[in-house]
Amino acid sequence: MKKLDKYILGKYFSTFFFCLLLFTAIVVVVDISEKTDDFSKSGLSVAQLIRDYYFGFVPRIVAMLFPLFIFISVIFFTSKMAGRSEIVAILSSGVSYKRLLLPFFLGGLFFTSLLWLGYQYAIPLANRKWSQFEKKYIDVNMAPTANSTTYKQNIYFRIDPQTYASIKGYDTISKSGSNFSLHRFGNNKMVYNMRAVNFRWDSTKRKWSFFNVLERNLSDSTEKVDYYPSKEISVNIRPVDLRKDTYLKDEMTTHELVEFITLEKMRGSELLSTLQVERYNRDAIPVSVLILTLIGAILASRKTRGGSGFHLALGVLISMGYILFSRFSVVFATKGNLSPLLASWTPNILFFVLVVYLYRTAPK
Repeated sequence: MKKLDKYILGKYFSTFFFCLLLFTAIVVVVDISEKTDDFSKSGLSVAQLIRDYYFGFVPRIVAMLFPLFIFISVIFFTSKMAGRSEIVAILSSGVSYKRLLLPFFLGGLFFTSLLWLGYQYAIPLANRKWSQFEKKYIDVNMAPTANSTTYKQNIYFRIDPQTYASIKGYDTISKSGSNFSLHRFGNNKMVYNMRAVNFRWDSTKRKWSFFNVLERNLSDSTEKVDYYPSKEISVNIRPVDLRKDTYLKDEMTTHELVEFITLEKMRGSELLSTLQVERYNRDAIPVSVLILTLIGAILASRKTRGGSGFHLALGVLISMGYILFSRFSVVFATKGNLSPLLASWTPNILFFVLVVYLYRTAPK
């Protein structure tokens, strides 16, 4: 590694971590000011709030704003180098423009890998801690009926290609519910039907316990009816499958999310597009770090009269454009017919084209 690489990477890392600490501190202060009443109602100590809430909130917000922090950092320190004519001196010494961008590329690749690993494992665990606190202490204060967010009603889904289930009501906290029905078909005819007044998840046996169970086994000419006060039945349903809340997809590791998407695809879930967008975003968002790094480096390497202020303003506009494209793509995927894979990668594709254009037109 040359002195030039160490110099640029040192600037890259130090500026990024400074921006990370500064903006994270600002976000935390704003969040505290908004949730002061909720924190006081919770009755938790400062140490408990930090452990139970901010240990989940800070990684979540850092991951969300990570590409923006990277972009601002690159533009800031590169424009300072350009303003001091360091870029001109480097190029005049015989270093090619492509060689100048190499440390930017390596730094962007490192942060891309770091964010990708975080999205696969660490960020979902942080989201789990954050969401548990939100549901327990924040959501309950938003409206008188907010507690109902833990109670799901009128759930219908397919367990496998021949089996369908319906649930009248289910409590995600106690993992119990009422009015469970199971229908199994064969050769376009119902062959089995089960109804239970109540049911509950047995965490030790990892099975569902059903109460006041009525079973019907049907054939072409006969029908067998059995009644059980209680019965344990192995059904391909887990408590997590019944949690149709807004936090669920964020709490799963990528491996768990892929398994859940497979089940939801088989069940024909209406949430399938949202889950697939989340899965593909965990790969697409880290790649945006590398793309935004190159855009920032190419833009800010030009010496302009506006200095770093002009570069930062231009960087904010480009960031807004990227976020706008991302939001539009997600809406078209979840509410329309756009492919979730295409929706997640479209902003990266468009901005990669911008990288190529900026590189070709950059003064070298």
